Amino acid sequence: MLARIQAATLLGVRGHAVDVEVHAGGGLPGFTIVGLPDASIREARDRVRSAIESSGGEWPKVRLTVNLAPSGLRKSGAVLDLAITIGVLAASKQIPMDGLESLAAIGELGLDGSIRSVRGGLPLADAVDAERVVVPSANGPETALLGNQIRPFSNLANLIDCLRGEGTWPAPPDPPIDEMAPPTVDLVDIRGQAVAKQALTIAAAGGHHLLMVGPPGAGKTMLAKRLPGLMPPLTDDESLEVTRISSAAGALVNGHPVRRRPFRAPHHSASTVSLVGGGATTMRPGELSRAHRGVLFLDELGEFAPSALDGLRQPLEEAEVRVSRAHRSITYPADVVLVAAMNPCPCGESGAPGACRCSDAQRSRYHRRVSGPLVDRFDLRVAVQRPSPAELFSVPDGPSSSIVADRVAEARDRAITRQGIVNAAIEAPALDRFAALDDNAQSTLEQAVAQGRLSARGVGRIRRVARTVADLAGDEGALGLREICLAMSLRIDPFGGTR
Repeated sequence: MLARIQAATLLGVRGHAVDVEVHAGGGLPGFTIVGLPDASIREARDRVRSAIESSGGEWPKVRLTVNLAPSGLRKSGAVLDLAITIGVLAASKQIPMDGLESLAAIGELGLDGSIRSVRGGLPLADAVDAERVVVPSANGPETALLGNQIRPFSNLANLIDCLRGEGTWPAPPDPPIDEMAPPTVDLVDIRGQAVAKQALTIAAAGGHHLLMVGPPGAGKTMLAKRLPGLMPPLTDDESLEVTRISSAAGALVNGHPVRRRPFRAPHHSASTVSLVGGGATTMRPGELSRAHRGVLFLDELGEFAPSALDGLRQPLEEAEVRVSRAHRSITYPADVVLVAAMNPCPCGESGAPGACRCSDAQRSRYHRRVSGPLVDRFDLRVAVQRPSPAELFSVPDGPSSSIVADRVAEARDRAITRQGIVNAAIEAPALDRFAALDDNAQSTLEQAVAQGRLSARGVGRIRRVARTVADLAGDEGALGLREICLAMSLRIDPFGGTR
């Protein structure tokens, strides 16, 4: 007898539908799984058998063959346990076949029949097309975003009763209540740093990458942590997208959807794979994708492995990561605002009279750890100095994060209305249309290029930043000398020379 049921497997941050076919036939009793299963799926026999017996069922003394289709797709994880179990019960006539064609099941089984949560519950449930999708109760809050087809269960015995018509199907889980607590950090808490605050505002409004260079204790980390609070809240579609990634990474808090923009700050010992994603057996999103639609903060940039940093260059340009292995290729989303902070030299005191203890060779070696092409990806590069005693002990002044966030939201609305994307994402051919220059501004840029102070890529980035400066001021006209000069002043070369 043959039974079919829908399930899904996780590849990267996306679920892929899988048809689980279970055939109960003659011959010596046995259990075989085909269709490119990994080790955890091949071990499902013992989990399924113990779970069925613990839930009041019987293990059939027949030859069982389980096929996972499509056969060319590699399947991984214990997420198929529940679908295999239902197939075995149906093929052995312990539950009726009626209704299985409109049912999907996702979940890992314990030996006692408990249905355990799985990583990636949201993308897995989203991958199937069924009237009822059985999921673990622990995955209920995240999968509730998909609609009324979700049916959460905590143990196999209750599910068997429902499949036999002897129990009542549980109601779909209620979507979690949105309770966003106010940010715990505020821009007004930072003393001084007027230029850095301005750069932070521009980065939030236009989606520009920001590099801060300065000595220890200048406030670089404090500034970076306040950037998510300046950016507009996630839209419903963005929230679903970010939640999907967090679910695939197994990082949802209490299974609730993500409503705040992510802020990821990996340690400088992070490897290339941990930053960009991938892996030898289980392909998982890296920190770059975990920060999608939010902020990726790299503190102590000069201490990261150069190979890991250079692995970020292409994803920053294309807003996605393409990981290719021998048997599969996966694309991860990676639309982030990159904020980096580093010291001007290994000891951090370069520029202070008599304070720097680094030799020229040490400083040169330290600077070479961050390649020129990577530095060129930063639209904004500012020097951050320690606040003066007067600033440090003064009463907090300047606008709060909420006031700046309102200005940022207005500027982003102008950009989205005008071109449909943030200013940092404007393609080069569209600059003449959306970031046109007046005569004075064009003359200034031409002179900078002629003197070798600006590259062709740098001109485009200057124009994008200048467009954001104009949007913050409410100016929709051509870019003038003021906007261009301000954008150029916020693009210093941290190591000297031409970038």
